[in-house]
Amino acid sequence: MSHSSRTSRVAGCTLVVIALGVGVTACGSDGNPLSATPYDAAEQISFNGPTKAGQKADPDKPLEITVEGDEGRITDVTATDAVGRHVSGELSADGGRWHSTSPLAADAHYTVRVSTEDEDGAPGRRVVTFDTGKPRAKQRLNVTFGPQAGKYGVGQPVTADLSQPVKDKAQRAIVERGLKVVSSPVVDGSWHWVDDKKLHYRPKEYWPTNATIQVLSNLDGIKINDRLWGGTAKPLKLTTGDRIIAVADASSHHMTVYKNDKEINTIPITMGKPGFETRNGIKVVIGKEYFVRMRGTTVGIAAGTSESYDLPVYYATRVTWSGEYVHAAPWSVGDQGSANVSHGCIGMRTSNAAWFYETVRPGDIVKVVNSSGHTMEPFGNGFGDWNVDWAKWRKGSALVTGDPEGPTEVERARLRPQSV
Repeated sequence: MSHSSRTSRVAGCTLVVIALGVGVTACGSDGNPLSATPYDAAEQISFNGPTKAGQKADPDKPLEITVEGDEGRITDVTATDAVGRHVSGELSADGGRWHSTSPLAADAHYTVRVSTEDEDGAPGRRVVTFDTGKPRAKQRLNVTFGPQAGKYGVGQPVTADLSQPVKDKAQRAIVERGLKVVSSPVVDGSWHWVDDKKLHYRPKEYWPTNATIQVLSNLDGIKINDRLWGGTAKPLKLTTGDRIIAVADASSHHMTVYKNDKEINTIPITMGKPGFETRNGIKVVIGKEYFVRMRGTTVGIAAGTSESYDLPVYYATRVTWSGEYVHAAPWSVGDQGSANVSHGCIGMRTSNAAWFYETVRPGDIVKVVNSSGHTMEPFGNGFGDWNVDWAKWRKGSALVTGDPEGPTEVERARLRPQSV
């Protein structure tokens, strides 16, 4: 069928209703159907879905667009919902069929733009809208992002806590695709499943200084499985400050503090003595407390023994949930810089502890080297995420199916040819 015959047929500017029950006028914007270009592809293509106006599409079923007969082909399809979420899809090699490959959201309004061409190569267009029905499942997967909005150090991971467990890898992939982390400047990063209900996100390297990090979920209304649909999530905004890294050396008994890769202080310290060795590895500051009452019983030391203690501690910067701090230790000043005598914390004179307390913020890095203690746990005792190498970290993503050291989605986007 030629382009001219399509144009003459819509000269009456009638309302055409397609399979999804959507009305779209077929005349040009100036009211003259002869000037309408490209042509209206309503009769060239068909959609699956409801056959009557007012009906809603089943979000469980993929969207499918096909060419009627052998008249031309589909050249492009874009489908988005009212909040801007795109539906990915695949177009057959001959252009005869397009189908969605990502799930539709329930209770959502979609706009589909289809580009075609006829057997003469003339371009056609069709824009349709439709609504999907409400989810039948009662369970919703809500997401809570962390930490709280605010300014953090460059080592702060992003967390996502799920209201329901997700064990199946294919279902985890659906969840992970819906959790978005966008940073400015752009960095390469990845989610990592800590367990069935928790994910952590971190870049390949530390966050840039003075970065802005936006975290959001596109899961609302998306089917996870037959009983579980995506629920709500409050977006999160974080920013980073300077790059503060403190390196505590158990053999030299000194801590060197760097700001934006420049040394700004070296402090005599004492660390964990034999039997109470400080954990090695990279730790992230998780909190600051001006005053803490430290008791040996909280870390398994029996009261009344030679190792028991009950001390008021000031300027305490916390790096593990199990009780490791960087803090003032006036009782051990004589050993600071020469011996390790603590029960695992990093101790220093009060003036130095006050300086450190005022210099760092949550998310800054404390790296312990040359201790004979165990390596900091990756999860469950604070943030030991940076002790996991990048290849292993990416293996914790449900979206990584090939080489874990291969390009991330951000890197692949950079490699794609750009139109000019």
